[in-house]
Amino acid sequence: MRTPIQVRLALNNLLILLLAMVLAGGLAWLAVEKLYLETQRENLVAQATLIATALYGAPFQTEAAQPYTQTANVLPGIHTRLLSEGGAVLVGLPLSGSEPSVPLPLAESSSPITPEDLTARPEIQSALRGDPGSAIRPVPTAGGRRVLYAAAPVYAADGDIAGIVYLATPLPAGGLPVNLALQFLGVLFVAVSLASLAGRGLASQIARPLQELASSAEVLASGELTHQTSLQSRITELERLEQSFNSMAEDLRRSDQAQKAFIADVSHELRTPLTVIKGTIETLEDGAMDDLRGRIPLLDSMHRETDRLIRLVNDLLVLVRADAGELRLHLQTVSLSALVQARCETMRFLAEREQVELCLKDETPEGATLQADSDRLSQVLDNLLDNAILHAPPRTTVTVLLREQQEGVTCAVCDHGPGIPEEHLARIFDRFYRVDNARDRGHGGMGLGLAISHAIVQAHSGNIWAEVDPSGGTVLAFWLPAGTPDPDSTQS
Repeated sequence: MRTPIQVRLALNNLLILLLAMVLAGGLAWLAVEKLYLETQRENLVAQATLIATALYGAPFQTEAAQPYTQTANVLPGIHTRLLSEGGAVLVGLPLSGSEPSVPLPLAESSSPITPEDLTARPEIQSALRGDPGSAIRPVPTAGGRRVLYAAAPVYAADGDIAGIVYLATPLPAGGLPVNLALQFLGVLFVAVSLASLAGRGLASQIARPLQELASSAEVLASGELTHQTSLQSRITELERLEQSFNSMAEDLRRSDQAQKAFIADVSHELRTPLTVIKGTIETLEDGAMDDLRGRIPLLDSMHRETDRLIRLVNDLLVLVRADAGELRLHLQTVSLSALVQARCETMRFLAEREQVELCLKDETPEGATLQADSDRLSQVLDNLLDNAILHAPPRTTVTVLLREQQEGVTCAVCDHGPGIPEEHLARIFDRFYRVDNARDRGHGGMGLGLAISHAIVQAHSGNIWAEVDPSGGTVLAFWLPAGTPDPDSTQS
């Protein structure tokens, strides 16, 4: 059966508190009982010693000597016996034969204790040696009820032991007096009650924020991604949970916005070439097909737009495969130095057209060699070089720097263009993201090149980033490990 967390927390807390209270109460009971017994023992020994001191030098009559019995030892109060050295009872209080004020318990049927057995008791032996003694002994015929005994020597005028004062008092059946036990149990009950209330309050403090969090999750699931929760809890873990929840909600909101923007951008990118192609077809249908000279530019336009569509679809396919973790790499030993040099030679025609000079600086000892997919890396290098060349001012240099770093190789492409504002650096690898008009469709890009480069580098277990060059311009760089890429690496 399902139960609310508040009820479970309260019950678990109460159970733990009860177990703790029972354990602590048991230990406290034993400690209080021990203290009570020690106090009773000291008091009874002191009374026996005081009586023995009062009887110092007094003559004893032995004619009325009687054997010792346990009968009166289970009656309330302190019962006194004056024993001879041989263990015979000279004087007993209450007196034998007197009517007791309370009914005698079962111990009345106990047989008398012989003087030999009596003097063998350790407290009597201690008194015969001149030291007061005490002992606790159960009365078998009284249900095991315990009796506290104390014995003290009585000295004659000549200094010899003339007798023994023997006191006995019954102890409470439960180990403590009834009033003291009731007080102890009352304190224990109050402690359990207060602890239960405190546990219920703590359970409420934990359960209430969780209930609010569950309600916020339902609101979020309904599609209200702007919703933020406020638990107003002073518990550290719940505060962290609140921050994580709000951060997750914010990430979902941004992801939803990015998805909508992505769909809008794809629709826009597809609409433009399709509109051109559709218009061209309509023009040809209206009679331009018969104009041999006029149809050539129209067909060239259709060819360019078709190529643009193919590139867009291929780029989107790469990103979809990367998102699904299915971007396959054909790994082989690749000299990154040779690959960069080859791509620079390929892009040199574009650089000359833009009046930009390409410069390669290879700082690796013997050329950077690693396990990679050369075709995919060529795509990355082409994207970075194309981006740098198109945005570098005329008569400037685009520098490609290779160097070994952290058990891998870093390739940095530096231009001296207008640069990217720092607030945009973290987003330039997003799909269809453009910073400003200097980096728009007028330069022939669709905003997917850097996103694809990011996915390919991530598939190689590497990192790619952008930073502002202190001397002006932008630095786009990536790092690849020297070993074989992890096939389980995150695709993005």
